[in-house]
Amino acid sequence: MNVVITGASKGIGKAIAEKFASENNRVFLCARTDDELQDTAAEIRERYPFAEVFALAADLTKKEDITRFAEMCLDFGTPDILVNNTGRYIPGKIATEADDALEEMIRTNLYSAYYLTRHLLPAMTANGSGHIFNICSVASLNAYEGGGSYSISKYALNGFSQNLRHELRSTGIKVTAVYPGAVFTDSWAGFDNSSNRIMESSDIAESVISATRLSSQAVVESIILRPQLGDL
Repeated sequence: MNVVITGASKGIGKAIAEKFASENNRVFLCARTDDELQDTAAEIRERYPFAEVFALAADLTKKEDITRFAEMCLDFGTPDILVNNTGRYIPGKIATEADDALEEMIRTNLYSAYYLTRHLLPAMTANGSGHIFNICSVASLNAYEGGGSYSISKYALNGFSQNLRHELRSTGIKVTAVYPGAVFTDSWAGFDNSSNRIMESSDIAESVISATRLSSQAVVESIILRPQLGDL
């Protein structure tokens, strides 16, 4: 399968890339920082030599970068799976956060998924199959302290996912919205997880790949994952 994964250099994106590569799929990875992305791609190639790994540094807040990455992916055929994982967390409150916080969160957490999906959809629709995963957040579902514009953008990504699912029902393309709670990624840098209080990126990856194993007439519309002891 051709699997497109954004925000793939670390965290949840990297874990998902590793999982699909472990099953000898062809994976297309992008992230903003080239050095980190190429290191990740090299690591995956070494661990899974039968997988094909392509990596392109791209800032998906920029339409020209989205176009470059989409065209690279389409050069190798129609994507079977698209994982919109690009995201950034900036804590804050609506009344006091920086004036451009909302614009930054919307560009990163919503527009990246919206425009890349639009680039890839014609080929997927013509193929009559495919699966799109949007990595949302529990912040897409409930307000919380310090959520600010991040939570607003994730609510918007949830809305995008629901509308996309509705529009694509008859095309053969599945859409799954993934809502992780606390995951041990850079957003939790410095957190002591020695007691396994919060989830690992591999937990999200396992849930995503499991959702791809269903028959063509079944779709997992939503995946909500939280730490066993609940959110922090």
